[in-house]
Amino acid sequence: MTIDPTDADEVRRWRKQQRERLIAARLAIPADHRTRLAGELGGKLRAAIGAAAGLTVGIYWPFRGELDLRPLMAELIAAGGRIALPMVVAKGAPLVFRSWAPGEKLEKGVWNIPVPATGREVSPEIVVSPLVGFDRSRYRLGYGGGFYDRTLAAMAVKPRVIGIGYLASALPTIHPQWHDIPMDEIVAV
Repeated sequence: MTIDPTDADEVRRWRKQQRERLIAARLAIPADHRTRLAGELGGKLRAAIGAAAGLTVGIYWPFRGELDLRPLMAELIAAGGRIALPMVVAKGAPLVFRSWAPGEKLEKGVWNIPVPATGREVSPEIVVSPLVGFDRSRYRLGYGGGFYDRTLAAMAVKPRVIGIGYLASALPTIHPQWHDIPMDEIVAV
């Protein structure tokens, strides 16, 4: 389907179709294969992050077939890093990152995604952003709520942003719009 990238409504419809297709495709990946891919991605991401000591890394809790990086979270903490999980505080508002470590209490957040029940608000030096889709210019196709773009735009100090996802979710373009913020790098498996 050819679309006019200057027609915001047309782009919105196209993105919705792509999201649905890409999410269905990743949910169709057998669980054991997803686990293997997550392990492979964890190794690549660990290399991309480098020395973790003293760093706060914002990582998501896996949702809807996203790659599960919880083993990497434990590795980063063991290496002296800190983990922050994103929280939706209100529709249309930036995400808030709260510190978290294994064993600390989680509660259900928006879409039943676990979020820290306590933990202080922090500003990560690195943000690991899940990708539904992505393009060669490092633009991210997310779930459509604009939370990551809004969050990155609002941060006083821009973190290093690493988008992560499945190689099969690469698109020729996501038809970036004025509000889209490219990732600094993409790590995919």
